[in-house]
Order: sequence, then structure tokens, then C-alpha cells
Amino acid sequence: MSPHHDYDAVRKDIAALLHMPDYDDGSAGPVFVRLAWHSSGTYDAETDTGGSNGAGMRYEAEGGDPANAGLQYGRAFLEPIKKKYPWITYSDLWTLAGVVAIKEMGGPDIPWQGGRTDLVDDSKVPPRGRLPDGAQGADHLRFIFYRMGFNDQEIVALTGGHNLGRCHGDRSGFEGPWVTNPTRFSNSFFKLLLQLDWQPRKMRSGNTQFVYVDPDAEEGEEPLMMLPTDMALASDPAFAPWVHRYAEDKELFFDHFSKVFAKLIELGIQRDAQGNVTNTDGSLGGYVSAPKKSDTPTGPPRARL
Repeated sequence: MSPHHDYDAVRKDIAALLHMPDYDDGSAGPVFVRLAWHSSGTYDAETDTGGSNGAGMRYEAEGGDPANAGLQYGRAFLEPIKKKYPWITYSDLWTLAGVVAIKEMGGPDIPWQGGRTDLVDDSKVPPRGRLPDGAQGADHLRFIFYRMGFNDQEIVALTGGHNLGRCHGDRSGFEGPWVTNPTRFSNSFFKLLLQLDWQPRKMRSGNTQFVYVDPDAEEGEEPLMMLPTDMALASDPAFAPWVHRYAEDKELFFDHFSKVFAKLIELGIQRDAQGNVTNTDGSLGGYVSAPKKSDTPTGPPRARL
């Protein structure tokens, strides 16, 4: 990682990019958070494969995973920044975009260091199936997150990212936002999960989600939703205490979320005493920045989450 790399300038340009009136709820922030999350959540601690280093989503083997449907928009939104700063790696750009988006949407500061390299080919792209399936329950969550090295408390804290964004029926088979303000980071997800009367609803996709229909809602107003994995947090004996604590204490949630998101985006990253990444790829090694890709979003039509 060279000292001339101006990450602060990149941060400012990412922040300026967030406001998008014609996309979802008017912000690219939630899709940037999901991009950082999914690019990191492929890590397997036992084999030390996957994770944010490499930006494997540039290749069909990972980018085409149905779990990543919709993320082609987030990747394409960031292409003007890649063009302006061709030295930055995609793996740094995607993780930094998530960190900046969380802060700009009212969330906590999240420690971030640059220096990730981009894969030079798809030989190290992790296999599909490592990301969460929202249609499952507590056992599935543990299977996915324990593989990465997270514990029960960290699983609940990370799921608090559902304070942001929404599901899309044409991507995941689920539909709607979790909270009333999906572009503002808060602990509302946990409060609503515990306070509202969630009723199962079968979707056209065949999935079952849980919805709350406000009796005082105006005609055509979109109901809030929860995934089966969300509901599992409130009923599981080990997960539920953390749901209650985060619903009651926003500062505690922000503190724990900051720590666990920082851990997520560093999974598999090896650094020396100066903080320089020592992971390499192929024969090139060092800080390898992949060439800029297309500004046009292309990707899988469906996703699990």
C-alpha cells in the first residue's frame, strides 16, 4: 500500500454519491453496505478462503451467485469512483463504501484499513452457498456465521444491518423494508422485531415472510416485513437476550455493530506490524488493482436474501 493513496478523497466522493433519488428509497447507501457485507461474508475460517480480499464478485463464479442478485447496481454505482481513482482496488473500494455509507446514514464509525489486493483470475473465488438464506432458521444462521468465526452475540449485532434497505421480490423472493426509515441507521430493527405483531405471509415466490400491517396505514402504504431468520433471533434462547439488549440500548448496539462489521471486512486479511496487507495473489503480489469494469449493471436475477 503506497503512502500516496488518498483514501480520504475516496471517502468524500463515496459520501457525495449516496444520494440517488431514483434508486430504491433515494439512497445507494444500503446497497453499498450489502456489497461490503456480501464481498466479505464468503470467508471460511477452516480453509482460510473467501472474504473481502480479492473482490471475487467481479467474476461470474461469485458475482453470479443468486445470493448476490441486485449487487450489480451497487458495483456499477461505484464505477465513476474507480475511474477517478484507478489505483484503488475493488476490494478496498467495496468495503470502504460500506463503512462510509453506514456513517453517512447515522451509524457508528467503523475502523477500516486499506491495502486489499484484487484477484488476478477466478481460481481463488470461493464456492457458492456461503451466504445466509433468509428463509431458514437459527441453526442455519449458526452454520453460516460460525464458519466465519462469529459467536451468537456477533450474529445478532450483524443482523442489525437490517435497519437499512429492503428486500426485492424479483431478487430474493422477499418484499419490503424492515423499518419505516430504511436509509437511517438505528436500532429500530430490534425494537420493531419485539414490539409488533408479525404475521406470516406466503409470497408469490413460494417464500414465507412475516409482515406487520398497520391498521392506521394509508391506502397502498407498504407493510413492514421480517425474514424467517430475523424471527429466529427473537425466539432462540441464546439470540433473544441480545435482541432485547440492543432494542433497549442504542449505544451498546452501535458499539457492538462497529466492532463486528470491522471484523467482518477484515476476515482473511493478513497484515504486518505496520498494517500493510501481506496477502498476495498469483505471481503479481502486492497491491494489485483490477482494471475498471463497465458502468452498466449486470448480474443474477434472483437471490436468497
